[in-house]
Amino acid sequence: MSPAVPGPRRGPARGRRAFAATWWGQAWVAALEDSTLDAGRLARGRTYARKGMVGPVTIAPGQVKAAVQGSRPRPYRSSVHLPVLTDLQWDTLLDTIAARAGHLAALLDDEMPAELVDDARHAGVPLLPLPTELDPECSCPDWGYPCKHAAALCYAIAATIDTDPFVLFALRGRGREEVFARLRALRTAAQETAAAPAQAGIPAAAAYAHWAEEPPELPELPEPAAHTTALPVAPPTGSGLAAADLERLMADAAARAARLIAGDTTDLHLTQHQDAVRIAASDPGLEWFHHLIQNSGTNPTAFARLTRAWRHGGPTGITVAEQPYTPDPTVMKTTRAALDAALAEMTDSPAHLRAWRNRLTLTHHGIQLRLGPDARWYPYLQDDDGEWWPAAPADSDPVTALTSAWSQNGE
Repeated sequence: MSPAVPGPRRGPARGRRAFAATWWGQAWVAALEDSTLDAGRLARGRTYARKGMVGPVTIAPGQVKAAVQGSRPRPYRSSVHLPVLTDLQWDTLLDTIAARAGHLAALLDDEMPAELVDDARHAGVPLLPLPTELDPECSCPDWGYPCKHAAALCYAIAATIDTDPFVLFALRGRGREEVFARLRALRTAAQETAAAPAQAGIPAAAAYAHWAEEPPELPELPEPAAHTTALPVAPPTGSGLAAADLERLMADAAARAARLIAGDTTDLHLTQHQDAVRIAASDPGLEWFHHLIQNSGTNPTAFARLTRAWRHGGPTGITVAEQPYTPDPTVMKTTRAALDAALAEMTDSPAHLRAWRNRLTLTHHGIQLRLGPDARWYPYLQDDDGEWWPAAPADSDPVTALTSAWSQNGE
């Protein structure tokens, strides 16, 4: 059973009312306050937020971030991560909204109906954040979870969520325009379906799974064609489609099909966001790269970083770049000891390794290793703006991964 999501009948606890007036805004603050037992850091975070120490906020799929002024002259870079919904979860959520006219009407009025949240939760889709989902991060030396700067950011964003509940949708992966466009398409499809007899079918993924269990006898595959056949006719005038673009997509689809038949299912279940990164990583040209950024609604710098992550690690590389997690402490302890021994031979000065979740950071060298869900270590380097960038392919040996980052950094 899914954990309960706070609803409108729950009264605001101490500190919530000052930052959120609506029940869904209070639910955001509740998720923050229920995620930690450190009341002291939360209290300082509330003070920072009230004093206006949180700078302009940037909202992107799975992340909200801002500069937060602390005790030092230069503000800290704080962020809070929230898991984006999968395509399947989005389909379920949008079907839930489209099923009841009242849900859509409320959203058009910038209201978040409690019944919608309940319906989505019962269908397995957490629209409002759960306490276990909020994942704060900050460049400050305070390794509290969360630190007062990340807590201040959480409190400050509550007022924005109050006035615009679509911030929650954006954090879960899709913005207002994309949500309403999909809802319009669902309503149109429902009207057309009502006027036509239903036809049975199965999802493509299910069909492939059945095929994989009992593969039929197939002739030997021909070698992939060196080029794609041109379109028989040009796209309709005014459609916004270009023949060259469609031919490129045809070539990409053919290459993916060949890999799939050969048993490579790496990119079978990619989200739209991940697929845009995959295409960008294949060097489609500057114009396509810009279109992919615009249509995915991703910050250009973040998109470029994910593109590099794909080149070094494919879909897992994207997961490592976007989603920190808490691994087995024994693995982290053993790895840290191995790295300490290697660093003692690589440098004359003491090396300081800091551990946070699945990340080990060599603080004075701008090097970080991230443990992926595939049990490999992904090396990262920090740029002049304090942002972390994938630096080299992953390796199962953390010392090898460290050496790769070390050489890339010119050490």
